[in-house]
Amino acid sequence: MIETDIPGFGLLTVSTLALDFNGTLAVDGRLIPGVGERIEKLAASLRIHVITGDTYGSAQRELSALACQIETLPRAGQVEAKRAFLTSLPHDAVVAIGNGRNDLYMLRAARLSIAVLGSEGMAGELFSAADIVVPHIHTALDLLLFPERLLATLRA
Repeated sequence: MIETDIPGFGLLTVSTLALDFNGTLAVDGRLIPGVGERIEKLAASLRIHVITGDTYGSAQRELSALACQIETLPRAGQVEAKRAFLTSLPHDAVVAIGNGRNDLYMLRAARLSIAVLGSEGMAGELFSAADIVVPHIHTALDLLLFPERLLATLRA
């Protein structure tokens, strides 16, 4: 569990991390270097779910050594499927991280949402749906590894 009290945002107590795969954790179906190590560190305090349409069919191979659960979705209806998966989790305890248009409702359903503007880009709708927008997945994961960093961005 990660817990930090953010003035104006409230007490943030999270136990689950929901992640998109392609464009967020991976580029062209390959895990971005440094992501695996961060996920392993976060797995000591969070349940981690990677929710993906698995465009390249590589998520299982790329994530098999990591402490995370992989939820593979059909190609059609991913927006609703991601939202449905997120709503099955305790809302107030979830951090969601994504970059794609199919992550929109997943981010809206989470207590804390982080959009990643990586090398594959980021859907414009996520600017208004996310609590925080970051330039790289390392930055997003590091916010959770060092939660004091959230204060500067979220406090009011």
